[in-house]
Amino acid sequence: MEQLNTNAVSGVALSRAELEDYLAQGVRRFESCTFDDEDLSRLDLRGCTFERCTFAGAILFACKLARSHWLRCRAGGVDLESVDAVDARFDGCDLNNAKWRRAKLASAAFHGCKLTGASFEEVAHLGIHFEECLLVGADMRGFSFKKATLKELDFSEAYLSGCDFREAVFEGGSLRNAVLKLAKFQGADLRTTNIEGVRLTEVGLFKGAVISHAQAAAFLRELDLVVI
Repeated sequence: MEQLNTNAVSGVALSRAELEDYLAQGVRRFESCTFDDEDLSRLDLRGCTFERCTFAGAILFACKLARSHWLRCRAGGVDLESVDAVDARFDGCDLNNAKWRRAKLASAAFHGCKLTGASFEEVAHLGIHFEECLLVGADMRGFSFKKATLKELDFSEAYLSGCDFREAVFEGGSLRNAVLKLAKFQGADLRTTNIEGVRLTEVGLFKGAVISHAQAAAFLRELDLVVI
């Protein structure tokens, strides 16, 4: 059932044309709406709120998403290439396999989101914040997390080549089997994160990092030393 007032539209499937009509009327809140497989490229969605909406397979190429808020949305495989999502917030969203290539994500925040397989190639990410997110297999090459607090981030099997984790504090989470070529960990606190699967060729990357006794023993086992 459609519900329209001066503030919100809810419970309908919307085409690009219908969304444009609502935006022209000043509507900026959409609840339980469906945009699956729609081409919404280059729309101005600044300041909009999407709650429990679905965008599976949708194309949002070069959309303006600054200061938008996404709450419990499902957007598997969504194309977000070249979007401007500065100061946008994503809470509890399913963004698996989302494509963020060349997006502007400065000061964007992701909390409790599923970003498995997401691609963040060449994004602008100064001040970006992730918390309690699944980033399994995500492509985050070249990201800087220097001095950041990383709370419950699962980077298992993620592509983290060239990432800067210097002086970062890991609170839980995982780096299990992540690709860490040329990553920097000097001064990082890794004591509570899972670092299983680190290869012998990568041990040197952790020089100067803080690890637990159990993690140190695991490293020694990788060297075929018996820890008693």
